[in-house]
Amino acid sequence: MRDKLSEALKTAMKAKDNRRVSTVRLIQTAIKDRDIANRGLGKDPVSDDDILQILQKMVKQREESAKIYEDAGRAELAAQEREEIDIIKGFMPEQLSDAKVGELVQATIAEMGAQGLRDMGKVMAALKEKYPGQMDFAKASGVVKELLK
Repeated sequence: MRDKLSEALKTAMKAKDNRRVSTVRLIQTAIKDRDIANRGLGKDPVSDDDILQILQKMVKQREESAKIYEDAGRAELAAQEREEIDIIKGFMPEQLSDAKVGELVQATIAEMGAQGLRDMGKVMAALKEKYPGQMDFAKASGVVKELLK
């Protein structure tokens, strides 16, 4: 994943694509920050799964920012955030459809033998471990909650 990001940065720099260059640098900085934090805690460097979580978090932050900009009448800034979202999503695996998320949630609940809402955390942890970066966990959380009622 790190190599993919480095190659993307080189390509963007050669193409003089400033938006892409700045976004890839932001991603690399976020990864480096997490590496430094992990080193302080005596943990290993960031894995590819951790990188996917970082990317998901970055997308979510930009979606929130774009909404705020739109509400404030700053369409040009909202468009900029959306461009960054598209660039970041380019490094993430294909997102699962809502129907597929429902199937996977049901299978995970059955596999774990989850009974009620008290098992929701376990189910969500299992989903995050199995499908990092592949599903919107906020939506998945709603599905899990509905199925465990």
